[in-house]
Amino acid sequence: MRILILGAGAIGGYFGGRLVQAGSAEVAFLVRPGRQAQLDRDGLVIESAIAGDFRGSVAALTEAGPGWDVVLLTCKAYDLPDAIAAIRPAVDDRTAVLPLLNGMSHLETLQAAFGRGRVLGGLAGIQAVLTPRGVVRHLGSPPFIKLGELAGGASERVAALAAAFAATGIDTEASADIRGAMWGKLVFLGTLAAASVLMRANLGEIGSVPGGQAWVGRLLDRNAAIAAAEGHPVPPGALAGFHAFLQNSPGAAASMARDLEAGGRIEADHILGVLLDAARRTGLPAELHEAAWLHAKAYEARRAAGRLPGG
Repeated sequence: MRILILGAGAIGGYFGGRLVQAGSAEVAFLVRPGRQAQLDRDGLVIESAIAGDFRGSVAALTEAGPGWDVVLLTCKAYDLPDAIAAIRPAVDDRTAVLPLLNGMSHLETLQAAFGRGRVLGGLAGIQAVLTPRGVVRHLGSPPFIKLGELAGGASERVAALAAAFAATGIDTEASADIRGAMWGKLVFLGTLAAASVLMRANLGEIGSVPGGQAWVGRLLDRNAAIAAAEGHPVPPGALAGFHAFLQNSPGAAASMARDLEAGGRIEADHILGVLLDAARRTGLPAELHEAAWLHAKAYEARRAAGRLPGG
């Protein structure tokens, strides 16, 4: 199996590097010239106290033509238009596009660009950063990946791709209901994002205020109700696990909150906006989601105007 990975950052670098390490697929990274020079000089470097370190030579390209079985997208949702332009020459009749992006709206965008049959659904769970030296540093718990056909059911291409990832030791699931799994992640991520963006605090800080922890729990239940109204109820066991995490992870905060505090770009429309639109569409109360989305969009407007502190 030939896999082209757009980017060699924290997520693409980790999953692609493990594929290279296992030898379970022929892998190349489509990167910018600066990252290509870094990879050619130093190789791809992964540091992980949990899964072990890796350093190895990889194929790094600045342009790619056809001939790939899978193109893996690990960009931020706001970079999707540029990502589509970059991978378009690499997508032919044999190619499946597997996005590991937050939210749901990217699916329609990719289907419009490449055709409904070309696009798979997927999600990944990993805490990792790309250091200034170009090292992929894995943090936190063991990573996982889920993928599947957007129409549901099983397929040979999903089974083959899942087998390639499973050979790396990464917890891998070929899901017969990948849309449901993606909605489950959005319920959890949307709760963490809305809570930490609105309160500008982590879960422990929110929970230290009387009523704070209960408020987060109600927000999670509201998001679960939105997913159910959209036809994708979160399984009770998974929802209980989300509640347990939110109650027992005092240092946790959404990456959106960290990006916001650092003055960076954020995925306001792709996480908070998707939930707000779904709440309105299904007739569920939307005040909290509207407040979170407005907060994030006002930040984007202030950032665009150069009015952030220290800007």
